[in-house]
Amino acid sequence: MKKIRKIDSVEMYIIRIPLVSTFETSFSVQTHREALLLKIVCDDVCGWGECVTSPDPYYCYETNSTASHIIKDFLIHILAAMNNFTIEEVLQNFEQIRGHHMAKAVVENALLDIMAQTYGIPLFELIGGTFKKVMSGISIGIQKSIDDLLESIQKACDKKYHRIKLKIKKGKDIEILKKVRSAFPNIKLMADANSDYTLEDKHTLKRLDEFNLMMIEQPLNYNDIYFHALLQKQLRTPICLDESIKNLNDTKTAAELGSCKIINIKQGRVGGMIKAKEIQAYCLKNAIKTWSGGMLETGIGRAFNLHLQTLPGFVLPGDTSETSRYFIEDIVDKPVILQSDGSIEVPKGAGIGVNVLPERIERFKVFHQIII
Repeated sequence: MKKIRKIDSVEMYIIRIPLVSTFETSFSVQTHREALLLKIVCDDVCGWGECVTSPDPYYCYETNSTASHIIKDFLIHILAAMNNFTIEEVLQNFEQIRGHHMAKAVVENALLDIMAQTYGIPLFELIGGTFKKVMSGISIGIQKSIDDLLESIQKACDKKYHRIKLKIKKGKDIEILKKVRSAFPNIKLMADANSDYTLEDKHTLKRLDEFNLMMIEQPLNYNDIYFHALLQKQLRTPICLDESIKNLNDTKTAAELGSCKIINIKQGRVGGMIKAKEIQAYCLKNAIKTWSGGMLETGIGRAFNLHLQTLPGFVLPGDTSETSRYFIEDIVDKPVILQSDGSIEVPKGAGIGVNVLPERIERFKVFHQIII
């Protein structure tokens, strides 16, 4: 891989875009996507990245504020001191900072965008992927009523989404899934608990076997791997780990313990595309199915997720849905649109394949800082 000569400039933005509808999970209710964006320029080539943090610490300890601090006061200082470097060398230097994978990922993402543009190739080609149509998946938040939920599912079916994920939590699980399965007996369906249960709820979780689910995602604590292994032994339904998997070592631990049969690889959660590729390769070798999760990203983050899914091993539909599902207006020029068969085309242009629209960044921004 070519080397980057030196970074010329770095800018950070935080934008706030209204969602089309409220998105509720077991731990939060979101009405807007507040996204931290990073713009890096090298030799007149501009790369963009989107941090998957949120304003609050409900999904994990990283937030927009902590990521801003780590990026400005540590990561960019390391980057600015480097000359004629590879992205792998950058990531190696970042290892001295413990954790903060989301902050590291957004820097790596922007550098990969620059590198792919320098070569004049799409990002998926740079990371070793193969162009293909990506399977679509939709994540439906907790609804006010069962009628609202069934209507949302029907709309998703009409759009030919390949998989439907429902958010669940204690008290809003078994009866809801029973009604959904009765109305839609044949759809590919999964449930996401976002860590709302404990092993003491195993009798409730065992009942999920009644509904022929593709998987139950992260039923137990967001840091747990061991108790998920105990639970998986008692369920026919495959467990998918999300928040628990922060790096390759977590992946290996989960595999050795038998904690899950599926892993949700969010590249922004595990430190970026290169780290995600390492996890994907390990899972492929060890017969663990993988898919690409989403964090309500704008068109920047969504493009990275699409390119990631061109790697082998992503055999299940991810959380990649149409832009119009979440935003009336996006900040890039190519919204994600489902094809007639429900699939999504990966952007083919150089880099991430979409162009950021400066006027929309200006309209939605709530914070801007020139770091270099």
